[in-house]
Amino acid sequence: MKSKRVSGRLLSSAFCLTLSLGAMTGMAQAKVTDKDIVNDQATPGDVVSYGLGPRGQRFSPIDTMNTSNVKKLSPVWAFSFGGEKQRGQESQPLVKDGIMFVTASYSRIYAIDVETGDELWQWEARLPDGIMPCCDVINRGAALYGDLVIFGTLDAKLVALDQKTGKPKWRKTLGDYKAGYSFTAAPMIVKGNVVTGISGGEFGIVGKVEARDAMTGELVWSRPTVEGHMGYLNGKENGITGGKANKTWTGDLWKTGGAATWLGGTYDPDQDLIFMGTGNPAPWNSHLRPGDNLYSSSRLAIDPDTGKIVWHFQTTPHDGWDYDGVNELIAFDYKDRGKTVKAAATADRNGFFYVLNRENGDFIRGFPFVSGITWAKGLDKNGRPIYDESNRPGNPSDSEDGKKGKTVFAVPSFLGGKNWMPMAFSQDTGLFYVPSNEWGMVIWNEPVNYKKGAAYMGSGFTIKPIYDHIGSLKAVDPKTGEIVWEFKNNAPLWGGVLATAGNLVFTGTPEGYLYGFNAKTGEVVYKFNTGSGIVGSPITWEQDGEQYLSIVSGWGGAVPLWGGEVAKKVKDINQGGTVWTFKLPRS
Repeated sequence: MKSKRVSGRLLSSAFCLTLSLGAMTGMAQAKVTDKDIVNDQATPGDVVSYGLGPRGQRFSPIDTMNTSNVKKLSPVWAFSFGGEKQRGQESQPLVKDGIMFVTASYSRIYAIDVETGDELWQWEARLPDGIMPCCDVINRGAALYGDLVIFGTLDAKLVALDQKTGKPKWRKTLGDYKAGYSFTAAPMIVKGNVVTGISGGEFGIVGKVEARDAMTGELVWSRPTVEGHMGYLNGKENGITGGKANKTWTGDLWKTGGAATWLGGTYDPDQDLIFMGTGNPAPWNSHLRPGDNLYSSSRLAIDPDTGKIVWHFQTTPHDGWDYDGVNELIAFDYKDRGKTVKAAATADRNGFFYVLNRENGDFIRGFPFVSGITWAKGLDKNGRPIYDESNRPGNPSDSEDGKKGKTVFAVPSFLGGKNWMPMAFSQDTGLFYVPSNEWGMVIWNEPVNYKKGAAYMGSGFTIKPIYDHIGSLKAVDPKTGEIVWEFKNNAPLWGGVLATAGNLVFTGTPEGYLYGFNAKTGEVVYKFNTGSGIVGSPITWEQDGEQYLSIVSGWGGAVPLWGGEVAKKVKDINQGGTVWTFKLPRS
């Protein structure tokens, strides 16, 4: 095994421990339980789940930091991921018992002492040649359970490490990376199982949701997200997804149907349901696959014990623009004429914001949250889009040479009114804070055939700005559709959002700024330049009576890779890889 020397010790290149490890082993470490995860949002002393709780609301009840004192917020340490492996840093850190666990590009993970910023250990996956992540070599975060920290790698593996030492406890394969499968999402812990999706929709893979015993990695159930594929429970057949093949697909296209679950999901303990979004159908060229193409571009409610689909809501049936449906579905309650509505909301790539009944998936309301939508004229009473077929990319077979269909200009672009970057919901204001983008695309269809491990799209495109600004953080009222306030940003927004009980909202920009806003008015009350574009998600927690805030900085992700004319606009932004941690000075 190839080794290298770090901090005076000889270590393997796949597993690196620094001399700070002794400091960690002396700390009191309590195992993370299911109760800890369910109650994560209400326990300010830690962050043990992606989204600050299984519902993914990204709301903290801590109010020590507020609009009056946030201007005093200062960095206390900055931890560099080091080396030349930079690119996009889309991670959300986790914090437990004074230790931060944070993932980085190229399938790396670090343990950091939150008081000092000292590295305790790091682990790096040995990635094979030929991995095929579509949208940068990013990783969005890990999961904690028991004494383990669990995260996924770009070659579609799931790894569990000992929290104290970083030594691997188990490894499992999620898919064949040579066929285009990869994994970039943060895993989710539900009732003792680690729940994962899969990436690879641009390569004709078949999406799926799987649950494994978190302590052993052994598969409990598997549920494909393309109609016609068999599900499994405890090693036995557990019903075909959708009941049969070819109901909403043509011929054998369901066998390479996409619907990747590449963003992961949320969990609602009240209804005991996993909410998982699914990606685009494959190929992009919709004329090759007439029908709704279930369960692509949808939100699925899944029984966490069996993997059965309880209900579904498809935001873009017969998707022809790569609008996906993976964006997080967030459970929340609101009052309507004195009654509590058990709702869930999502801001879709297609530009519409949806409010659903999370008990049964029924459509409550929907409305645009970006301007100038062209592909649909609106939503009908059931939430189904009213298509403008003149704005669907044309069929190549209708052209003279059969090589290129009619070109259309579609709004939003395929990178979406909102992409992966998670929004936040404030329990105080009742508003969602949506990191959105205003852009369009020139798009056309081309002939394509499936080949294992090759891009399976059948479309070409160029993304174009619509206004002088692209990014727009919007405060959205889910009961009325009103945009309460908006913050416009020159470059696209590509990082997550955090809301707090201190009437604050935090997010970062590609220009490198961490912004703090008044949650009610949108006034900028804090601004700090981290030195590289921010595409990570902020967290906050309390320790020794002080409120901390952390965010990962490091420019990258899909925008510089796929952005066309937009990519030119941000070409001079520097890469990086740093965890920035802030707090208020002691009074």
